[in-house]
Amino acid sequence: MQGIEFAPAPCMTAQRYDVAVVGGGPAGLCAALWLARYLHKVVVVDSGDPRNWETRGINGYLGHQGILAPELRELGRAECAKFGVEFVSGVVDRALNEPGELFEILLGDGTTIQADRILLAIGIKDFWPDIPGLERCYGETVHVCPDCDGYETRDRETVVVGKGRKAVGMAFALATWTRQIVICTNGEKPEMSQILLDKLKALNIPVLEAPIKGVVSKSTEIIGIDLEGGMSLDCERLYFAIGQYPADDLGAQLGCKRDELGRLVIDDRNHTSVKNVYAAGDIAPGPQMAIVAAASGAVAAIAIHASLVPEKMKLPD
Repeated sequence: MQGIEFAPAPCMTAQRYDVAVVGGGPAGLCAALWLARYLHKVVVVDSGDPRNWETRGINGYLGHQGILAPELRELGRAECAKFGVEFVSGVVDRALNEPGELFEILLGDGTTIQADRILLAIGIKDFWPDIPGLERCYGETVHVCPDCDGYETRDRETVVVGKGRKAVGMAFALATWTRQIVICTNGEKPEMSQILLDKLKALNIPVLEAPIKGVVSKSTEIIGIDLEGGMSLDCERLYFAIGQYPADDLGAQLGCKRDELGRLVIDDRNHTSVKNVYAAGDIAPGPQMAIVAAASGAVAAIAIHASLVPEKMKLPD
């Protein structure tokens, strides 16, 4: 595609690609694999700081049940490399576009990459509650996704940290596997309607407002939490439902429409509101599962390829 050429950074040569994929998780890697098999020149920019790095294993991924996140990423990178995908390690500082004709992404080390299409697979980050000791158990017995880790929670004494509909929704989801659930708002007001409180009461799920002093654990296994006022709770699993935010602001820089949670709004072909900018994985609305992220990467790749096919190779309308 012909477009406006950007001046590369001083002393740096800008590399030109058909597609630049920002993010090296399941969504980005799956998209890169498909795009490379379509014979496109593809680069993946990976910060090396994935959301699920500490998790004990990725659940529900067909053929790879329980696989460690680093292992899945390593396998994915190796498969992509076989088809010519290039990898650049680093963090994108800026993303620029000239009415959808050409994109330029600038990395923190001065590297400049140009591409005709860009796929944002940057993922999201979780807001962490201020609870001492929580980090020791994260990914083992402390989680954020009931869909991914609920099966391992069956019949366990479980604490949900959060407030409002989000905390209640997580408690309801976990009730599939265990009925030993307590919601702790960690010093916040519950912000729950009477209807929600009545539904929680019917399921025998109490709501405690006392601040949490800390987590009691043995190695990575949580065994309890201490509350201010002297109360302690036995706890074998803890989930926190505090909130999330985009891993970086590239979508905002490119002018993509976002929803109330900051996720990028996409159509059924994973195209954002900005021409030739696509999004896949957790940065877009939808279930936050590795297998869903990988599938969304494939959907985006098919759409990106279709947009790059020359007119002479397309059926008329």
